[in-house]
Amino acid sequence: MQLNSRTSGCLFGLALGDALGAFTEFLNVFEILRRFPPNGPQQPTGNPARVTDDTQMALCVGEALVEAGGVYTPSSLEPLLRRAFVAWLHSPDNNRAPGRTCLNACRKLEEGLPWVRATVVDSKGCGANMRVAPVGLLPLGGDNSLRGAIAQFQAALTHGHPTALAASDLTAYAIADLAAGGTPEQLPQRLRSYALSQRTVYHGDWLGSLWQRPYINTPEEFISRGWDECLSVLDRLDAALAEPNRDRDPCEATGEGWIAEEAFATGLLCFLLFPEEPVAALRRAAVTSGDSDSISCLTGAFAGAYLGMEAWPKDWTSRIEYRERLAVLGELWDG
Repeated sequence: MQLNSRTSGCLFGLALGDALGAFTEFLNVFEILRRFPPNGPQQPTGNPARVTDDTQMALCVGEALVEAGGVYTPSSLEPLLRRAFVAWLHSPDNNRAPGRTCLNACRKLEEGLPWVRATVVDSKGCGANMRVAPVGLLPLGGDNSLRGAIAQFQAALTHGHPTALAASDLTAYAIADLAAGGTPEQLPQRLRSYALSQRTVYHGDWLGSLWQRPYINTPEEFISRGWDECLSVLDRLDAALAEPNRDRDPCEATGEGWIAEEAFATGLLCFLLFPEEPVAALRRAAVTSGDSDSISCLTGAFAGAYLGMEAWPKDWTSRIEYRERLAVLGELWDG
């Protein structure tokens, strides 16, 4: 399978999951099944099938990375990400219940504040990693240190909590692993090894003084708090996979997904319950009691990175909102 198939599969999977889960966000499972009998929403509806801010912001990140032209440094990426985020802030399409953290931080970025003052320092909302998939798809030749720094940096512009950074890094790593041909079976083990290797790695050239808080003594102490929360949710993921139950609400095992590490783990759990059945994985992710669109978009990103464009019904991909931008981004990354 060619990389561009996996790249496009990831991006389209993210958008398709987002569109499917948009119907069910803020609803519990009972209410979802009542509104969409008998088994929840089965496909994105409409032409176009509308997505949420999750896909919109993922496109912001991806297109900023393309505009950087392969020069990935804090000074080259920061103005591009800032401009993309501010453009999203004022977009007429930004009417899909966007997250408060992203809105507040983007307003401050628009005012011209340094990003370390614009970010919401104590937020670890899932807005940090719902948009990070394009970083996982960057053709960096296995440079996980650079990938991790970029993943954390794009998160840090709006979400300053160490767990937002670590969860975004871990999400990008999982996507890169799957897109490179990694198999699902041992993925949680590989993720744990990566998290342990990064536990005290603070990307100071990228993150600067973000770590400085009255209750934190060193940059290593700051970032380790985020990785420790990610390692904790990986424990919950392992427990859920030890006794897999496709009928149980995944949120009961790994959390409702409103915060970064739980969105990552619950989206991954839905994928790993159905590793060869991507449509079933999306439908499972949409019938969850938490932040269903973010959970579903991450599930779709994981499944698409693993299985490629062939994972998705052509009727779905032909109707998804922003399909042209998604397709262009997918093709560019194979370049």
